[in-house]
Amino acid sequence: MSEPLSLVDSHCHLAEPDFDADRDAVLQRAVAAGVTGLVCVGATGAVESNFPAVALAGRPAPVSIVATVGIHPHDASTADDAAFETLARLATTPGVVAVGETGLDFHYDRSPRPAQRTAFARTVALARAIRRPLVVHVREAHAEAAAILRAEGAAAVGGVIHCFTGERDDVGPYLDLGFSISVAGIVTFKNADALRDAVRAVPLDRLLVETDAPYLAPVPHRGRRNEPAHVRLVAEMVATVRGEPFAVVAGATAANARRLFSLPAG
Repeated sequence: MSEPLSLVDSHCHLAEPDFDADRDAVLQRAVAAGVTGLVCVGATGAVESNFPAVALAGRPAPVSIVATVGIHPHDASTADDAAFETLARLATTPGVVAVGETGLDFHYDRSPRPAQRTAFARTVALARAIRRPLVVHVREAHAEAAAILRAEGAAAVGGVIHCFTGERDDVGPYLDLGFSISVAGIVTFKNADALRDAVRAVPLDRLLVETDAPYLAPVPHRGRRNEPAHVRLVAEMVATVRGEPFAVVAGATAANARRLFSLPAG
């Protein structure tokens, strides 16, 4: 068996209660799969949802863990002045390397679209003010998300479109803004041909891989809890789709994540 390669899970929610019973074992499985770094995203709800991720980034672990903080678009209606004051404080905490996830979700519309637009634009402004990259969630709103990023000057800090679910034509506007594209376990799903076509259009130096754990487990684990070790399955599928060696994709996506999120070398 070949030596495990260095992989980075560029987006997971390891601080969620789903992992409270076996978080250390989850991390050990990640190490065994070749994962040397992970980005723990705190924004699973209103601003208070970020606290556990910030705490996790500050504790010793067998892999490098950094955090991001944001207000999820589902909860954009909670993004008042007090929430942004808290977010700004958290975003400059040691171990926090990016702002988000933020963005637009026009599939579920759990917050009104005007509230999503306002919170997204305000979050971009915060990221620019503190010079942190952005982690952006977009669902069924690619043209408008790219327009807001452009109008708010997001190219000054860059970032990543996480768990990309768009088509090939949606890739270019994000690349033009200096953003990277991150691919999750959806790329392994049977009905994801349009996504796989889009993955082929992303330059290798702008490509990241992620799990979005505990959500969106890749095949053959679909329907069960996802975890960072499964980022290897995502990277393997991306390599297959692109017709590139797994070692090349693993190395490039890990290097891209380390550069974007200021992770230590694996």
